[in-house]
This record gives sequence, C-alpha cells and structure tokens, in this order.
Amino acid sequence: MGARISNVQREARELGRLRTGWSVPHKDPGKRPVPVKSETWVLTSHARHYLDEAAEVWGGTVEPWQPQGSGPEQYRVVTERRSIDALLPPGDPLSQYNEMWNAGGCLRRCDGETEQLTRKSCLCARQFGPDWHLQPKGVVCSVTSRLRVVLPDMPDMGTWRAETHSFYAASEWGGTVDMVLSGTGGRGLIPVTLRIEQRKRVANGQTKNFPVVAVELRGVTPRQALTGPLPTAVALDPSAAPRLALEAARTDWVAEAACALTIDDLQDTWRRAFRAGELTDALAALLKARCEEVEAESVRPARRTAEPQPVPDEDGAIDAEVIEEIDDPGWPDDPDATG
Repeated sequence: MGARISNVQREARELGRLRTGWSVPHKDPGKRPVPVKSETWVLTSHARHYLDEAAEVWGGTVEPWQPQGSGPEQYRVVTERRSIDALLPPGDPLSQYNEMWNAGGCLRRCDGETEQLTRKSCLCARQFGPDWHLQPKGVVCSVTSRLRVVLPDMPDMGTWRAETHSFYAASEWGGTVDMVLSGTGGRGLIPVTLRIEQRKRVANGQTKNFPVVAVELRGVTPRQALTGPLPTAVALDPSAAPRLALEAARTDWVAEAACALTIDDLQDTWRRAFRAGELTDALAALLKARCEEVEAESVRPARRTAEPQPVPDEDGAIDAEVIEEIDDPGWPDDPDATG
C-alpha cells in the first residue's frame, strides 16, 4: 500500500512559464533591460519538445532563449493566441506577494502587512502610503501573482506558471480563485481560459493602456463550478457533457428520502445533500417529516397474522390436538394458589 510523508508538501513539477512579454537589453549596459509587452501568449521552458507541441497548437516558432541572470539557456515560443485553455489544479493554485528583486535574488517579500524576510511592517506602505503601487518600479515592490495551471493539450504531467505584476490582475485573480475554492474546497480540476485583454485607465489627466490577464470559466456555468468538484471527464472536456447531462446526474433527494428505511439512512441523505449545496428548506422539512414517519413505524406493534382455520376431511372430521386438563395452579402472586 502506498504511503506519503505527512510533513512534505506535494506539488506537481513545473514544466514551463506562461508570459505576457519579454525584455531586451538596454542601450546603456548599466541599466535594467527594457520590457516588451506581447499581445499574445509567450511560453518558455527548458524542454524544447514541450514548445514544439505548443507551436503546433497555438502557432509561433520555437527559438533559443536566455532568461535574465546567469541561468541555463531555455526555449521560447511567441504564440499567435491571446487566449489558451487551461485547468486549475486541485488545492490553492494562486500565490501572491509584493516583491522586490535584484541580481542577488529576492530583497523583499511582503503580504501587504508584514515583510516576510525581516518580519517588519510593510515598508512600501509606510513610506508612500496606500497608493504606493503607483510609484516607479524598482522604488517599491512589484505586485506579484503566480498562478499554477495545467495545460491539458501539452506533453507530460505537471503545471505551468503564469505570472503577472499587474495590480488589477492581482485583485481579479484572487477573487476568481477564492470563489472557485469556496465551491470545490480545492478538490478536482476546473476548466478555465487564460485571456490577455487590453485595458485603459484614465487618471490625473493621463490615459494608460495596459494588458491584463483574465481568468475565465470555460464550458461550465458558475452554478456547476460552485456546486462541488467537477468530474474529471467534464473538466477535461466540458463540451462533451452538456448542461442537461450535468443536471440529470444530480441525486434525486426526494426519491431517496422516500425509500429510506432507517433514521441513519435519512441522516446520511441530509449530510450528503448539505455537502452538495442542495439542502433547501423544502428538502430539510421533507427529511424531518420522513424521520418522524420512520420513527412512528418502528414503535407501531406488529400485526398478528391470522391463524389458518382447520379444514374438515372427506369424512367431515377435523384433526384436533388433545390436551390433557390439569388443575390451574393460579397466578403466582395469588395467595390461594395451590402447590
């Protein structure tokens, strides 16, 4: 029988990254690279055959790519798609921090209240106030959101990491993922679409255009996603399970209550309907009434079965058992009883 180490976190291997741009060297070697935004998804990985498959599915050309720093060479494909299909894996796939990095690694990692490396209060908010995120990059931390997803059409078993430094995406990703987790409890897969959409913000007389990665449900309704964990077959191919089939797969709680024979059966129905989010007031009242019926039936005296009447034979005689008469000793508590 298999076993797991209880204090070791289990996490699927990271196969690559999903990016919304890249960077090019600055004309001044002493300055930071210049970021370039992409209107389509960019995939990077250490394994070329992953990206060969991505290019087949989403277009683009695989090319060698050198990430910032001194890491080993990888591969990159700039796809032709603004949206790609993905799956949210079980557990909580989202990690969010305010971070500051340099060539030596991570300098700050803050949850919005406490800087995790020094255990001090948020340095950016203390210095610049609640609108600290409007300050130039490098002066304050960058809002960093990392979302682990499964790309069902790619080779191998593992996750891909989508990362964004958008302040607005951080809010939307957190809201979407938390809403999904409230319904699934972190169990099962959820089909989603990752889409790059262009946004515009007008403030202080200035107009700013910027991309935001939206996480959208794919092929299922919010009702279906929030009812509980989806069957894996539905998550992998939502189009193969039309809405009517999903509705038909629901348990008929009323019929189950009518067939229940014991209080334990009815209590089990109550618990399962509650976990499925389908314990309505009407169903609760019906289950309580059925419990009273079952309880009443359990204390009702059993009916006596009528004894068959003797049937005379062809001579008109009736078989009978001869019982020898004995003196009645009386009730044991009777003081006049004999013996």
